[in-house]
Amino acid sequence: MAVEVGDRIRQEFQKVGLRCTPQRYAMLQFLWSREGHPTADEIFLAINRSDPRSSRATIYNNLHALAEAGVVLAVSLDAGPVRYEANRQRHHHFVCERCGVLEDIASGDVSYRPRRLHLGSRIVRDYQIVFRGVCGRCSKRQSRRC
Repeated sequence: MAVEVGDRIRQEFQKVGLRCTPQRYAMLQFLWSREGHPTADEIFLAINRSDPRSSRATIYNNLHALAEAGVVLAVSLDAGPVRYEANRQRHHHFVCERCGVLEDIASGDVSYRPRRLHLGSRIVRDYQIVFRGVCGRCSKRQSRRC
């Protein structure tokens, strides 16, 4: 018998030791149900369409708690807003320099293997590679103009 999404969400919270509040449940359900990398404000607006009880502070605090627990991934790029995703499989990102789209790149698609890093006393917790360039949609638009 298949496990329902609601049960999977509750199990996820139980696994990491977080209370399953209505706001946290709604945020994780939203992130699991869509692809992409929404900002905290986009998540706030989406959650409040169906349940207007959540404040911005509640959303920000809970996103921080979810990221700290490893339930979601916070993606910080340049000076823009932090973006969130539920894809916790090892992967990298591509950022389009024209339209700003942020796309996942499977780590298996990248043959780059860093040599031993000499970082002194730094302790590396994680890393990801960020590719920058022009996405397929923008490059098609540019080629039509030529």
